Amino acid sequence: MMKFTKKNFGFLVGGIIIYVVDIGVDFWVASKYFCQGQYSWSILILCFRGVSSLITQRFSYEWFKNDWEVTDIGKLKWIFLVHLFQCGIFIRYWFALKYGFQAAFKEKSSGDASETDPSNLIQKQAIDAVTDINMLRVFKTFLETTPQLFVQIYILMDHGKTDFYQYAAIFMSFCGISSSVVDYQISLRKALPDKDEFHGPSKFMYLFYKLLTITSWVLSISLITRLSVRISVIVLIFLWVCGFTWTLKQCTTFCKSKNMEYLYRIVVGTILIFTFFNIKGRRTKVCISIYYATHTVVTLGILFVYIFWKPAIIKEIYFTIVSILTIFSLVLGIIFLVVYYRHFHPSIYCRSLAYSDEVDGVAGQNNGVKSGRFQNFLMP
Repeated sequence: MMKFTKKNFGFLVGGIIIYVVDIGVDFWVASKYFCQGQYSWSILILCFRGVSSLITQRFSYEWFKNDWEVTDIGKLKWIFLVHLFQCGIFIRYWFALKYGFQAAFKEKSSGDASETDPSNLIQKQAIDAVTDINMLRVFKTFLETTPQLFVQIYILMDHGKTDFYQYAAIFMSFCGISSSVVDYQISLRKALPDKDEFHGPSKFMYLFYKLLTITSWVLSISLITRLSVRISVIVLIFLWVCGFTWTLKQCTTFCKSKNMEYLYRIVVGTILIFTFFNIKGRRTKVCISIYYATHTVVTLGILFVYIFWKPAIIKEIYFTIVSILTIFSLVLGIIFLVVYYRHFHPSIYCRSLAYSDEVDGVAGQNNGVKSGRFQNFLMP
């Protein structure tokens, strides 16, 4: 079993700070727009947050119910009340801090001991609690943070006038996306016993692959919206339908109830609008190649449409800057993607370490550790 370290505890605390600051920035930005009479932007920002909160709270409560089953009916009642008031994530952070502190500072796991050994049990509880949180943060990132980033960039492009709070919102969006995708990858690989650990160079390559490709695509969508809001909405709906259909075809089995499974597939369809995730944990070389090839073709198509359809716009400074950033981030993102999967993916980067460990035991052996629902989580 992988250990929950002091560094992991530090990342957990950092994640809490980013989460709280992000909430504050959202309401600050929404209030600024409202005070300026831009009610539609204010309502849109709050709608993204509201929908994201409702969905993440629903999943959080369902996971508590599945974990505790019928053994803690009394606790489930107040847990439901807390989630009803949209504060369930703080309960999860409380458990994660509690188990994480014990695992990182008090308990020392005994390598070959069983999962029921007290020290290893605390380690597993800490890792599981953090993995749940990071899964919910991934949902929040693509239901709220990424759409908000797109809206903020579009406002800057459309109005030209910039204020500090807009830059603060964009900065927090990038921080939220970066921290959530990397933390999720780290915690998921700790929770799954048959996965290799996520080392420093792998984290770096993965972070920039995800961040750059998402940035390029968000800029592309912003350009479509600047051209025509109606076309942008049609494109986004079409992409969501494609993602949702592909998710249905994969026959996912993430949730215990049928209704929650469909909600999960709806969320995954939204995530696939912005970035690629492996739904079933299988080899996806062909799928990921098609996904990013399509993004590349669409991005280049958008730029060509601007050149031939709206030649007057290409003379504006914002178009030059956004176009350069779009192409630059796309090319760099694809380069980081290729390098990551060729040389720095944990299954490749840790191969030599795995071979050396085979002297003492079978490589990839899971030692009977149960992974629960984590085996059905989205894989990078």
